[in-house]
Amino acid sequence: MKRARLRLLSLAGALFIVSFGASAQTAQPQASPPPLRIYNAEGKTASLEDVVAAMSAAQVVFIGETHNDPAAHWSELQLLQGAFMRYGAARAEGARSVVLSLEMFERDTQAVLDEYLAGLIAERHFLAASRPWRNYETDYRPLVEFARTHKLPVVAANAPERYVSRVGRLGRESLRELSTEAKRWLPPLPYAQASAAYASKFKQVMGDMTAAGAHGSPFLLDAQALRDATMAHSLAEQLRATPRALVIHVNGNFHSEAGLGTPEHLRAYRADARTLVVTILPGKSGSPTDASSLKGLGDFVIVTGEAAATQQSF
Repeated sequence: MKRARLRLLSLAGALFIVSFGASAQTAQPQASPPPLRIYNAEGKTASLEDVVAAMSAAQVVFIGETHNDPAAHWSELQLLQGAFMRYGAARAEGARSVVLSLEMFERDTQAVLDEYLAGLIAERHFLAASRPWRNYETDYRPLVEFARTHKLPVVAANAPERYVSRVGRLGRESLRELSTEAKRWLPPLPYAQASAAYASKFKQVMGDMTAAGAHGSPFLLDAQALRDATMAHSLAEQLRATPRALVIHVNGNFHSEAGLGTPEHLRAYRADARTLVVTILPGKSGSPTDASSLKGLGDFVIVTGEAAATQQSF
């Protein structure tokens, strides 16, 4: 918690929540299966196969990660592959359209992403135009390339950073001044406020920074909520376009942990959406996990063996 707060203090100095990818250290690829401890909602041990099996009842699977945890990225790829083989492959009974959705790409890069997936442009042009996170090569490229190989749609789900920054500096009402074209990349305005539970959690992590005037901005929560609402609206649009879709959505764990944040906004746009929340947290190597401490964090919680302090990724 302390480490997360220190990171957010530096972000608050810039008056808004900056995408982790802008400053992330490049992680090393996961060479072999990492140690994982997986628990279901009752605190009982589970497996990646159990998580994939539970996807059968879901339309959207939220996978909340810590952005610089290689074991989390390895797990995400296994879950995407497992979902495709079980539900999306041609031989699967009642095959569904498996879709990958990513916080790591902003909505206004969707056309470029689609062109790359369709083989219309070279990867170098895709990377030059899509503003990928610094750890894209090791951490998110395997997901995109799997989708490309198997012709799966990929959703650029996040709000453009320039508009998140504007809200962080000037407040949510400042979005009204944008052009009609710019508003295409945002959810319908005004987007919903963060729930009381989410706001409480956010303020607990942020300390007193969200108090009016702290670090020059009282709008940090509104900026965070814009990300949540935009990703939720992207998911709702995908479900409307593909009724039998199984969408695997990857975001920082704060956006979906305990079903708060983006899942809440999704219910506002599509009340009947069936969701599954998977939260991935880095544990400490050699330390036993108290399953009771994970209760309520997701339908499944995956604890990786990284020797790093547990922290939340925005």
